[in-house]
Amino acid sequence: MNARVIQWPAEAIWEQISPILPNFTVEVLPEIDSTNTELMRRAKAGQTEPILLIAERQTAGRGRLGREWHDLAERRVDSLPALTFSLGLLLSPINWSGFSLAVGVSIATSLHADIGLKWPNDLWLNDRKLAGILIETCVVVNLVENQRYVVIGVGINITKPQIGQDMNQALPGLQLRRPPAWLQELMPNTSAPKALLRIAPDLVKTLLIFTEQGFAPFQTRFHARDVLRNRQISVDDNLANANNRTSGIALGVNHNGELEIQTMQGKKTINSSEVSISPI
Repeated sequence: MNARVIQWPAEAIWEQISPILPNFTVEVLPEIDSTNTELMRRAKAGQTEPILLIAERQTAGRGRLGREWHDLAERRVDSLPALTFSLGLLLSPINWSGFSLAVGVSIATSLHADIGLKWPNDLWLNDRKLAGILIETCVVVNLVENQRYVVIGVGINITKPQIGQDMNQALPGLQLRRPPAWLQELMPNTSAPKALLRIAPDLVKTLLIFTEQGFAPFQTRFHARDVLRNRQISVDDNLANANNRTSGIALGVNHNGELEIQTMQGKKTINSSEVSISPI
């Protein structure tokens, strides 16, 4: 039986976003290596118009710190197991600090009140990863100071991931500390197109607010969804020393979106570009 064509709300999204983001377009591809990779390629070739790029399947999806992103569910005849898209546009915010956190706040708020945020860029449900965010930027010549082309990649599990017993053999690089979550646990009737329609317009509005005001308007909203706050956590500095681990109590994020931890040696501030975190 052939899979039916997925009905994407491209026109509805365009109608909501184009008035506030001139030259905005929506593009849907049946398959690509990575939506983030594709938009970065285009930006480096001089294509910097704002675009929402949706992929029904990614063959080389990427996550934070160079990890691979895997679609763990099988496609049904009329739906997608995961929503994968990237939003690319030029931005010049007053301060880039806390950018990924503001993106997470926007997506979680658009979807459901029970979705939490795991610093710096994951959406969680009941202590399980529901979605990931990958943000990349590049400097384009002849632009104004502090302006960059930003690509925001998002991958959200929509249906229950099908993780077989041979998953470790099939995907040896995959490391799952706990089973992933999926959006239909909270919203049984949702789908990838429906979720995208909820997310995209508010995400663009969030980016425009962030450009003018920075992270400040989002700090309290992040605190309300912070799944690490007041919990014992372990911090692994992946970029400097894989064996360098710090443990302590997560205190939340400061006005710059940096994570603050109370350790045995005192308070420590962690920048999002330096570490990965796992609750103990």
